Amino acid sequence: MPEKETLERARKDKREGKAPSTQAGEFVREEIEHIREGKHGARSTKQAIAIGLSKARRAGVELPPSKTASKETKEQAKRDLRKAKSGRKGAKSTKRSRATLKALKKEGHSAASKKALSRQARSAAKRRSAASRSRSAKKAAATRKK
Repeated sequence: MPEKETLERARKDKREGKAPSTQAGEFVREEIEHIREGKHGARSTKQAIAIGLSKARRAGVELPPSKTASKETKEQAKRDLRKAKSGRKGAKSTKRSRATLKALKKEGHSAASKKALSRQARSAAKRRSAASRSRSAKKAAATRKK
């Protein structure tokens, strides 16, 4: 379950008309913080980001999976979005959530290090075209607070 502050920050982003990826970024940030403070670990930075995105979708952020995502990822994203829309806040499976947390606790914490996050950002940027990177840089410059 996401923290109250995270939900509030994501709602604020939505009210301000920000993109779903920006809203979801709040959940990813929360996940990175959890790993840093030792709540649990993650096998890789990618896994930490995936957990955050999944939480965002379940919290109601209209975040579609990327076009290049695998079939399994797309199906999982669909399930997460459906779970948010159902509005049912039923009991979670204790056994399953405990097992998940136990598995994550065994993982390392270096996935949330500055070096790992930097490496992830660089490799993600490399996969984008020069035009795409340039477009988003121009958009960022235009929307930057003066």
